[in-house]
Amino acid sequence: MNKNEKIRLIAVAGPTASGKTDLAIKLAKKYDGEIISADSMQIYKGMDIATAKPSEEEKQGIPHHLMDFVDSGDVFSVAEFVRMAHDVAKNIHLRGKLPILCGGTGLYIRSFLENVNFSEQSPDPKLRDELEDRYQKEGGEALIDYIRTFDPEIAEKLLPSNRKRIIRAIELYRISGITMSEQIKLSHSQPSLYDFTAILLTFRDRSKLYERIEKRVDKMLDMGLIDEAKQFYSMERSATATAAIGYKELKPYLDGQCTLDEAVQRLKIETRHYAKRQLTWFRKDEYMHRIEVDECKDIFEKTVQIIENDENKIK
Repeated sequence: MNKNEKIRLIAVAGPTASGKTDLAIKLAKKYDGEIISADSMQIYKGMDIATAKPSEEEKQGIPHHLMDFVDSGDVFSVAEFVRMAHDVAKNIHLRGKLPILCGGTGLYIRSFLENVNFSEQSPDPKLRDELEDRYQKEGGEALIDYIRTFDPEIAEKLLPSNRKRIIRAIELYRISGITMSEQIKLSHSQPSLYDFTAILLTFRDRSKLYERIEKRVDKMLDMGLIDEAKQFYSMERSATATAAIGYKELKPYLDGQCTLDEAVQRLKIETRHYAKRQLTWFRKDEYMHRIEVDECKDIFEKTVQIIENDENKIK
């Protein structure tokens, strides 16, 4: 492989319940590909039903990478994902296969495709604990005011509720002396490593997506989501894993604080809100070819047409 040669790659993105996995598997079968999961929750072991992790039968023999390999008690960062995904994509390519990135975590997908370069500062657990404590005692507004003293540009973009990003902005500056604004500018200075075609599954009528979400939640419950949630809360879990939709919405029911119907309704509402946030995120990525699932007769054929009419066709 030539050092300057870009790896051919397909990316399939979209909100939850849009049909990404099914499309990616069909593309892998057509183009002799392997799938790289770009889902920040499917990385965790044991979190299968809630994250809609495909079963072995659903995978249809197609290898899936970066799925089901992190303990729920461990923290996993976007920087780690990007590093590992680059390694996996290169390995797939060297074996003569086509890497297919598939998922709904916009930060993972954008950082990978755009070759974002994350700073290599080692985490400081003592500092992280100190900042977590300050956030709990002083609140997000106070910490944003502090960030404004050294990085006013990023301070204007932060919300008080965004605990992780607020803490990261302070942590980055305290450890490296580089502000998050400077780091973002530096991180986008490298070209993409990939000759990619990116497909975004979206919906003209969002209510059609919400209908799919309702059906998916009902199916998850039939598959044993409540038992999986009980198991989840019985084991060690990181703050990242705990944020997964599907468990925290059922916690009040498990604790006897509400009825199952109330918990399920909350789960459906939160999943719809999550899908809306995903669509808002992907709307910014102008390089993605949009396919409106509810208006397209054959999503697979439309995707193939887009891929093979792209400037750099798959041979």
